[in-house]
Amino acid sequence: MRKVLLYSLLLVAGLIVSQFLGDAGALAIKVATMFALAFIMIHVGYEFEIDKSRPGQYAWDYVVAATAATFPWIFCAAYFVFVMAPPELWGHPDLWKETLLESRFASPTSAGVLFSMLAAAGLAATWVFQKARVLAIFDDLDTILLMIPLSFLMVGFRWQLLAVVAVMVLLLWLAWKYLHLVRLPVTWPFVMGYAGAITLVCEAVHLGSKVIDSSVPIHLEVLLPAFVAGCLLARPKGQDPHAHDHLEGHEQGPEDPVEQRVATIVSAAFMVLVGLSMPPIWQPAGAAGPDVPRLAYEGASPEALAEKYTFPGWGTIGLHVLAITVLSNLGKMFPAVCYRREAAWRERLAVAVCMFPRGEVGAGVLVVSLSYGIGGPALTVAVLSLAVNLLCSGFFIWAVKRLLANVGRDAL
Repeated sequence: MRKVLLYSLLLVAGLIVSQFLGDAGALAIKVATMFALAFIMIHVGYEFEIDKSRPGQYAWDYVVAATAATFPWIFCAAYFVFVMAPPELWGHPDLWKETLLESRFASPTSAGVLFSMLAAAGLAATWVFQKARVLAIFDDLDTILLMIPLSFLMVGFRWQLLAVVAVMVLLLWLAWKYLHLVRLPVTWPFVMGYAGAITLVCEAVHLGSKVIDSSVPIHLEVLLPAFVAGCLLARPKGQDPHAHDHLEGHEQGPEDPVEQRVATIVSAAFMVLVGLSMPPIWQPAGAAGPDVPRLAYEGASPEALAEKYTFPGWGTIGLHVLAITVLSNLGKMFPAVCYRREAAWRERLAVAVCMFPRGEVGAGVLVVSLSYGIGGPALTVAVLSLAVNLLCSGFFIWAVKRLLANVGRDAL
């Protein structure tokens, strides 16, 4: 668990530094984070196995993941509306548009953080890791897909959003059709090259789409393209990527010591970068870009709007953060009641806890919220809750390891 502790400290360090950076180096941090995540996800895909004789199982996994992503979203949205907003605004459509978008931060599990920490804890060979890997990828995918109708709510119909769906469908088909059939080098310099190419393409698509229509830029996350790239890579003969999964500290990817050392360095850098990617804790409302107007709240009284955006004090904010953090993680517990035929209750509970860590994708949702002019106490609570979950990632992995310590003694 020493590596897990190190990763946790690196997350904390990055988060602290992020609050003093402001916008300085934001683009460089974003690109570096995308690159490190792409490297990690290529290795995750490299080790991924698909049982093509059981497509129904993956359909059920997607349902479980989507439900585990939906419950935190609904719980947090309801809290932001009925607890933090004045009663006069409860039925206002602009409040619901704003809240449904910003509360989506609670949905996605941080796949990069989760996989790195589970592997570092020596849990890569467990059923829990295999199941959590599928669910984390699916719930991130579900979050990205649901951002499309949420963006429709904010800016109306745009063809760019449908293009994202088409690309995702194509990538998933490629992973299914050509799993581990593409013979390309899999050593770390080449994997870094693949990660760099994926990062550049995704960022180029984003910047190019802003030139076409700055109000609806295309956010093509590297997570899915990088994962699919790893799924396509054929494994060299005689190489078993799962040979050392049981060893504590073993990273995803080839088992060669040099490969493992590089993977550890990239994972450590990723932890710092995720922390650095966190938005500022306090954001005023109305920070939208020039082409994205702030929601008008037509018909709402000035008093109600003033109450909505009035800072209630750090003590009250702290209570809201605690409540939102509990609700968001409670919503992630759905997998614990599933898979009764596959695993003991400790394993199912461990899978649910694995879904707790949040990170880069949730932060991305908050950045998108900021781009639409959303701000105020609710967003501050969302950022702090995300930070709390991030800081607790090491504790969550420790809890998973403790749950699995005596799993063999439990009946299914």
